Amino acid sequence: MSSPAPMLPPSSQDQPLGLTVHELPSPERASGAAARAGRWRMLLILLVCASPVIASYLTYYVIRPEGRRSFGELIDPQRPLPAVDGRSLQGQVQPLPGLKGQWLLLAVAGGACEASCQNLLYLQRQLRESIGRDKDRLDRVWLISDEAPVDPVLQAAMQGATVLRVAPEALNAWLLPAAGRQLPDHLYLVDPMGHWMMRFPPELSVESAGKVKRDLQRLLRASNSWDQPGR
Repeated sequence: MSSPAPMLPPSSQDQPLGLTVHELPSPERASGAAARAGRWRMLLILLVCASPVIASYLTYYVIRPEGRRSFGELIDPQRPLPAVDGRSLQGQVQPLPGLKGQWLLLAVAGGACEASCQNLLYLQRQLRESIGRDKDRLDRVWLISDEAPVDPVLQAAMQGATVLRVAPEALNAWLLPAAGRQLPDHLYLVDPMGHWMMRFPPELSVESAGKVKRDLQRLLRASNSWDQPGR
C-alpha cells in the first residue's frame, strides 16, 4: 500500500486577501482646505505689495530720519479723502478721491482769499518749487469753502494747481484745525493713498516755511521706493 502524499503548504495565491478600507476625503473638507490655503496666499501677496509703503512709513514715523522731530503735526488716526464731489471754477465736477496718487499740499479758504490766504497760497507754490526734481510728486490744492468769486489775478496765479469748491460741512467733517484756530489758518498734507496725515502750524512765514520744506523732503525721500510722479 502506498503511503499518503505529503501535505503541501497552501500557495500564497490561495491566502485570503487582507483589505484595508481608507476613508475617502469629503468634498467639503477639501474645499475648506483649499480656501484656507488661498486666503494665506492672498495675505502673503498683499504683505509683499504693501511692504514698501509700510517700510517708508516706519522710516518716517518710527526711525525718524536725521533724528529730528517733524515741524508739522502728525494726524493719528489718519483721515481718508471724503467721498464727496468738488467743482472747478468752470463748474466741472471732480470727486475728491480722484486726487489720490500724489502728495497733496492743501489750503482751505473762501473765494475772496484775503491777505493771509494769499500768503499761504504763495508759500504753497514756493514750497513745491523748492523741492526741485521731486516737485512733480506734489500737487498744490486749494479747496474753496464758499461760492464767493475768485479774483482773475489770483486765478492766474493758481495755474497748474487744483482749485475746487467743496461744501464747508464736508471740509469740517474731514479736516480739523488746531485748538483755537480755523481751517484757513493751516496748510495740510495728504499722502498719495488719500490720507490726511499732517497739519502745519498757523501763521507760516518765509522763515518757518523752511521747516515745512524739510518735512516734505524727508517724506518724499522715505516714500521714494513706491511713490512715483503722476496720478
